Formats: sequence, structure tokens, C-alpha cells
Amino acid sequence: MTHDLPAGSDRRALPRPFGRLLTAMVTPFTTDGSVDFDGVARLANYLVDEQANDALVINGTTGESPTTTDAEKEQLIRAVVEAVGGRAKVVAGVGTNDTRHTIELAAAAEKAGADGLLVVTPYYNKPPQAGVLAHFTAVADATGLPVMLYDIPQRSGVPIATETLVRLAEHDRIVAVKDAKGDLTASSWVTSRTDLAFYSGEDSLTLPALAVGAVGLVGTSTHLTGALTKQMIEAYDAGDTGTALALHRRLLPLFTGIFRTQGTILVKAAMAANGLPAGPVRPPLVAATDTEIEQLRRDCADAGLELA
Repeated sequence: MTHDLPAGSDRRALPRPFGRLLTAMVTPFTTDGSVDFDGVARLANYLVDEQANDALVINGTTGESPTTTDAEKEQLIRAVVEAVGGRAKVVAGVGTNDTRHTIELAAAAEKAGADGLLVVTPYYNKPPQAGVLAHFTAVADATGLPVMLYDIPQRSGVPIATETLVRLAEHDRIVAVKDAKGDLTASSWVTSRTDLAFYSGEDSLTLPALAVGAVGLVGTSTHLTGALTKQMIEAYDAGDTGTALALHRRLLPLFTGIFRTQGTILVKAAMAANGLPAGPVRPPLVAATDTEIEQLRRDCADAGLELA
């Protein structure tokens, strides 16, 4: 099955199971390093109400999932569902490099009220493609929720091969891909051969990804740029490529600048500067330096946004 559109068709007809814009939300902590659940709710509301997110990804890498416990992960999902459920979808990151553990986290996320799952390629143990296929299939078989695959070989060590994605697209519950592979040719082949909804996983590649069939973004800089990024996507979908390109160029300093160091670090610095919940990062991450924060201020200014 493909979602190819005949000449003259409207891109807005493409399936978007999680909307156009998702932010991989940071996890606010208190000064002692525990989860700030009041802050979690406040930040979720901000991202939906002021930054125009259609969905939030909880317990992703940006949310410091490698350092949160399974119990914290479940509580985080419940807190965000309570805060914004009904106004935005809640997608739970459940991926690990252990299939059994991933299935356990998927079951807990479903019980906690998540609307979908983000499942990353198993990392570090570098399974062959047969193992990648078996892992994702087992997780999708074990849940009633729609699944977004997360293809990020620079972190996982293993890409999801085109043929593997084509086979996974046959599963009724595997509906989308967060594509952080940075290979638009490979993405083009998959979007032309399947009905998977492709979401850019790299903020700066969102506009070119839309051109080859992507439907939106799972972003990090969107803690700051969400409303304008949503406008960019909507403009492209409406055929106003000039406006979309102008917004892409305007936001490029933050699309890239938020990753001058690890993205979570700078997002938390930005949220704190703007009086929003963030708190410290957990080790092995470290706080942004004064120099990094000053550069972030310049990047914000270059994008026409203010960092307090």
C-alpha cells in the first residue's frame, strides 16, 4: 500500500496518525534530581497551548529516558495524559535494547493511557536486520497501540533498512517512522512504497523531508520554535512553498543551534531562562555553560525569538 497522491491532489490528505507537530519533551526535575510532576504538567500545557503541538513524546532520549526508572516513566505518562489528554496525543517512548523489557514498557504505557508508542531500534547490541524486524514485530504484536518506529543509526548503531521498513509497514499497528537517518533518498523509497507516515527526526531537515513525502516533525528545538514550525509545515501542505522556505531559513539558527551540545542540555537552559519548568539534568549529562547559554541567546535572536 502507498499513499502516493495523483497530480493536483492535496498533501493535507496524507495520513497523520499523530498530527503534524510533536515535541520530544524534556523531563523537568527538582533541585534534588527527582521528577517535578507539577512542572511536567505545566510544561506539557505550554507545549500544547503556546507551541501548537499536536502530540508530545514522553520518555524519549530528550526526556532523559536512560536515567529515569520504569516507575517514573509510567508516572510521567499519567501526568501528561492528565494535563493535555484530549487536546493532544501522548506518545510514550518505550524502546530499549531488550525486546522483553520493551514489551513490558509498552504494556505499562498502554495502561497509563498513552495514545501511541515510539520504539527505537535496539542499540549497542547491533542486531542484524532479521533481529530488528523480529524486535519491532514482537512489540507491535504485544500492544493495541499504534507504533512509531524510531530510526536513528547514529545513536543505535544500526539503521532500519529500507526493505525492513517495507516489511514492517505490513503490520496493522506499525503506522509511522521518526526518521533521523539523514538519508532522504532512503526515505523517498519508503514513502513511495508504503503507507507509513514519515516524521522528520531532525529539525533542520523537516522542510526537505516534507518534499519527499514526510508529514511532520518530532522535534527538539520545537520547545522554542513549535508554533512557527507548525506554520512552516502547514504552509508547505497548503502549497505556499515560499512562506515555508522563509520560515525554514528564519528558524535554521535554532533548528541547528539547539544541538551545539546535547539537545536536552540547551532546551533545559532555555526553558529555565524563560521561567518554565526544567530543573537540572541527570548525570552523565551536565548543565550548560555560560558560554553555551550566551550562544543560545544569539541563536534565538537570529531566529527572531527572545530568550529571557
